[in-house]
Amino acid sequence: MQEPKKNDVLTDVEKHLQKMVTALENIKIREYVEFLNNRQHLFLSNFLAGMARGLGMAVGFTILGAVLLALLKQIVLLNLPLISDFIADLIQLVNESLKK
Repeated sequence: MQEPKKNDVLTDVEKHLQKMVTALENIKIREYVEFLNNRQHLFLSNFLAGMARGLGMAVGFTILGAVLLALLKQIVLLNLPLISDFIADLIQLVNESLKK
């Protein structure tokens, strides 16, 4: 068998290296590293992301609570003996706390 020429090996390595460089440019690794090194931009970005998450959770829990309260009111209207009394007391407590 013939060994590949040194020049051919270097050409292959150069081609693979060029592919790697192109791949790194495509995933924008340089921009990401610059983003990580800019503390002000990183802080602002994380702060805004945290605010958005908090607002999303607040809105989500509010909607979930309203739906749950509406379902509980419907259960009270069905007049189930044990559950209805408990839920009626619970709804009364919630309504009183909302008035305060």
